[in-house]
Amino acid sequence: METCNREDVAEDAGLLAAQPHGALNELLNVGQEGNTQGEMEEFLGPQAEYNEEEEERKYYRRKRLGVIKNVLAASFAAMIVYSVYMGLLQMQLILHYDMTYREVKYSNLGLVDIDRKMLMGINVTPIISLLYTPILIRFLGTKWMMFLASGIYALFVSTNYWERYYTLVPSAVAIGVAIVPLWASLGNYITRMAQQYYEYVNYKEEHVQEQKKLPKGACHSYIIVFQSVFNIIFQLSFVFAEFPMLFVLNGYLHGNDHILNNVKTCGANISGVIPGFNTTVLTNLPRSMLLIQVESVLMGFAFLAMIIFLVLCGAAYRPTEEIDLRSIGWGNIFQLPFKHLRDYRLRLLCPFFIYSGFEVLFGVTGFSLSYGVCVLGLKKLWLLIVVYGLSSSVFSSLSLCLLRLPRWLCLAVGAAVHAVLLVVLLALPLPPNKPEYLGPLLVISALWGLGTALNKTGVGTLLGMLYAEEKERLDFVYTIYHWWQAIAIFIVYLWSNLPMRAKLSILLATLLLACYCYWVMEHRLANKVPYRLPRIPRPRHKVKGYRYLEEDNSDESDSERSEVDDEENEEEEDEEHVVEEIGAEDREEEGQEAGVQGADSDGARRRGAEGQRRRRDDTKEGEREDREGG
Repeated sequence: METCNREDVAEDAGLLAAQPHGALNELLNVGQEGNTQGEMEEFLGPQAEYNEEEEERKYYRRKRLGVIKNVLAASFAAMIVYSVYMGLLQMQLILHYDMTYREVKYSNLGLVDIDRKMLMGINVTPIISLLYTPILIRFLGTKWMMFLASGIYALFVSTNYWERYYTLVPSAVAIGVAIVPLWASLGNYITRMAQQYYEYVNYKEEHVQEQKKLPKGACHSYIIVFQSVFNIIFQLSFVFAEFPMLFVLNGYLHGNDHILNNVKTCGANISGVIPGFNTTVLTNLPRSMLLIQVESVLMGFAFLAMIIFLVLCGAAYRPTEEIDLRSIGWGNIFQLPFKHLRDYRLRLLCPFFIYSGFEVLFGVTGFSLSYGVCVLGLKKLWLLIVVYGLSSSVFSSLSLCLLRLPRWLCLAVGAAVHAVLLVVLLALPLPPNKPEYLGPLLVISALWGLGTALNKTGVGTLLGMLYAEEKERLDFVYTIYHWWQAIAIFIVYLWSNLPMRAKLSILLATLLLACYCYWVMEHRLANKVPYRLPRIPRPRHKVKGYRYLEEDNSDESDSERSEVDDEENEEEEDEEHVVEEIGAEDREEEGQEAGVQGADSDGARRRGAEGQRRRRDDTKEGEREDREGG
C-alpha cells in the first residue's frame, strides 16, 4: 500500500512539475504563430522598397525596346526575302538565256518560253490584288500576312531544284499574288510601330490610356525615323542580291568581245533591251551540284526570313483591335479600298505611286542593261547594281531631315535629281564595249539611287503622316499605294520592246505630272480644303466574349437578351413619342405667343394641334372602355 501511495505521489509530483513546462511550450507556440503572422503581413503588405512608378517606367521602356526590335526584324526579314528572290531570279534568267545551257540541260522544255510566262505571272497577277489584299490582311493579320508571303517566296526558291513548267510558272503566279499583300503589310506594320512607340512614350497621357485617337501630328517624328530605318536596311537587298552573280556566275561568262560582238549602239538610240546581244554568254556550263548548293544556301536564307517574321516580329494590333478590324463585315472590307479613292489626297498621289514603280524597275533593268551591260559588258552588271543599292541605302538616311524641314522637300529633291538624269539619258547615245565609260555610268547609277531613296522614303513617310491618326485605314491606304506600283510594273513589262527614248519620255512625263499633282494636293491642304474619307462601319460582334463584357448580365441567354432589347426599344420609342408630343405642345404655345403676324398659319397650327389632342383623348377613352368591358 505504501508503495502504491508513493507511486501516486510521484505521479502527482511529476504532473505538477511538468505543468509549467507545458505552459511554457504553449506560450512559445503562441509567440511563433504571432511572428509568422507578422511575417505574412509584412510580405503581403505594401513594400517600402517597391516603387510603382519606377516599375511602370521600366515596363514601358521594355515595350519601347520591343517596338524597335520589331522594326529592325521586319526590315532585315524583308531585305533577306528580296535579296534571295532577286538574286535567284537574275541567275536563273542569265542561265536560261544561254542557248548552250538550254540545249544541253533542257533541250525539250523551251526555257525561254517558260521564263516569259514566269515574268508574265509575276508582273500581271498583281493587277487584281486590290480585290483580295485587304481581305487577306484583315483575315490573317498583318504579322501573319508577312510570314505567309515570305513563305511563298521560299516556295519560289524551292521550285528551282526541279525546273519544269508545272513548278516554275505556278510559283511565279504565287509570287505575283503575294507581292502587294506583302508590301501593304510592311507599310502598315512600320507605321503601326511608330504609333505604338508614341503610345509607350506617352503612356501617362489620358488619350493613350483611354485608347482614343492620337492627336494630329503626334507620332510624325517616329514615322519619319522608322521609315528611314526600314529603307536603309531594305535597300541593301540590291547589294546582297548580286552575291550569286559575283561569286558564282562571273567565272563562267564570256568576255565583252564575244558577248557584244553584234551590238551596234547603246543608250538612247536603241529599241528593246540590247539588240544584237549574243545568245551564248557562258564559256562552260556550271556544275549541277554547284547550282544545287547555291539554291540550298538561298533556301536557307528564305527560311531564316520566315523565322524572323514569325519569332521576332510582334503583333501590329492588340487582339481586341484585330477582332474589331475583322468585324466590320467582309463586304465592307472589300469595298473600302475603292471608297478611299474618293479622298483627293490619294487620288493626287497616284501619279507618284506609278512613278515609284517605274523608276525602280528602270534603274535595275532599263538603265543597267541598255546603258550598263551594253557599254561595259555582262561582267560589270553586279557592280552597277551594288552601287545603286548602296547609294539607295545610304541616302535613305537623308529623310531624317524631315524632322526639321518641310515634308515636301524629300519628294521635291528626289524628283529634281531624276528629272536631270532623265534629260541626260535622253541625250546620251553611247558606243558599245567601251570600258572607259565605267566612271560616268557608276556616277549616274549612284545618283539614280539617291533619287530612289528620297522617293521611296518620301512617299512612305508622307502616307504615314497623312493617315497617322487613322490606324483602321492604314491597310487600305498602303494597298492602294502598292497596287498602283504593281500597275506601273506591269506597264514596264509591256513596254520592253519600245525605243529607249519613248521609255525615257514616259518616265519624264509621269514625273512632271506627279510633281504637279503633289503640289496641288499640298496647296489644297494648306487652304484647308476638306477631304472625303469613307465611314468605317462599327464592328459587329456575333459573340460577346470576355473582351466585350458590358454592364448588363453577361450570363443571360440570347433569348433573354433579345427580350430585354425589345423592351428597351419599346421604351425608347415611347420616350421619343412623348418628347415629340411635348415638342408639339411647346410649338403650339410659341405659336400662340407669336402675335398678330402670321395669324392664319398660327390658327391653322392650333386647330391641327387641338384636333390631334382630341383624337388622342378619344383613343385613350376607347382603350379605357375596352379594359373595363374586358
